[in-house]
Amino acid sequence: MNCRIKMFGAAIGFAFLTGCASVPMGAPDADAKLKTFSPPPQDQAGLYIYRDSFAGQGLKKTVTVDGKAIGETANRVYFYRLVNAGNHTIGTESEFSDNVINLVAVGGKNYYIRQSIRMGVFVGGASLAVVPEAVGQAHLQKCELAASQ
Repeated sequence: MNCRIKMFGAAIGFAFLTGCASVPMGAPDADAKLKTFSPPPQDQAGLYIYRDSFAGQGLKKTVTVDGKAIGETANRVYFYRLVNAGNHTIGTESEFSDNVINLVAVGGKNYYIRQSIRMGVFVGGASLAVVPEAVGQAHLQKCELAASQ
């Protein structure tokens, strides 16, 4: 009996830690168009910022481009942004402070930036990494477009 209570408590705790977060979603037709991965104009770069991690599904994390919030991520969602060619900072809310990566964007090219959630001391932390085109495109097939702020 005592074992069943412990198992039930563990199951409830696991469900709480991996619960689903929801965010406003973009239009399905825009999602389908963006998944053709067409190159952006020659003076701009396309940023696909996505999250596809199993861990921390109950958490939402704010993503920024050049210091401006574009929205909150949940599991299996992505944002798309066109930026001018040049230097940019992409950030994510994390456990104690934002984690930021710098990107030198080349015009006419798409970039794929994966947000990963990891266990933290108090809440889950988040990190960002630029991934190869083929990897990013494969991951994005399982994600849906989130509405930007």
